Amino acid sequence: MLTHLSISNFALIESLDMPLSNGLTALTGETGSGKSIILGALGLVLGDRADHGALKDQNEKCIVEARFKVKENLRPFFDRNDLDYAEETILRREISSSGRSRSFVNDTPASLSVIKELGQKLVDIHSQHQHSLINDVSFRYTFLDAVAGTEELLSSYRQAKTNYTACDKKHTNLLEQQADLKRDADYYSFQLG
Repeated sequence: MLTHLSISNFALIESLDMPLSNGLTALTGETGSGKSIILGALGLVLGDRADHGALKDQNEKCIVEARFKVKENLRPFFDRNDLDYAEETILRREISSSGRSRSFVNDTPASLSVIKELGQKLVDIHSQHQHSLINDVSFRYTFLDAVAGTEELLSSYRQAKTNYTACDKKHTNLLEQQADLKRDADYYSFQLG
């Protein structure tokens, strides 16, 4: 869950600190009030392409920082990508006036692809005419399991299903071998006769 967004030197924003409360967050306002700029900055920290033309002051770097409360189920992602796991995770993106971009997860440098993958696990932005994760069936099931707290039950089910699939495959192979042996026995019986 996104808990805080800090933006400096991005588009029309000189400096913005935006704490967010629990639950659903909706950005609303008149046309031209800056909603798209805020979403653009959030997209930037979540791995979108950087454009040094978006800097408000070309002599200073742009910094966008987002803080998230992260669930324990993301720990394997952090371990797999050699990142320090923290319940409050900070994603930061810096863009210099030369156009160079650097990304960090909890002050550890991270590649843009890692930031993008993590960002997809943390935020789903619903904008007009955009497809969202809510249309992804596997996301819905993962979300429901997380809310229901059934990850452990799901894990044991997956293990049981893996075992069942292996046994079913072995059973099918044994039936095929039995049929082959029966055909061979019939053939040899016919030849013997």
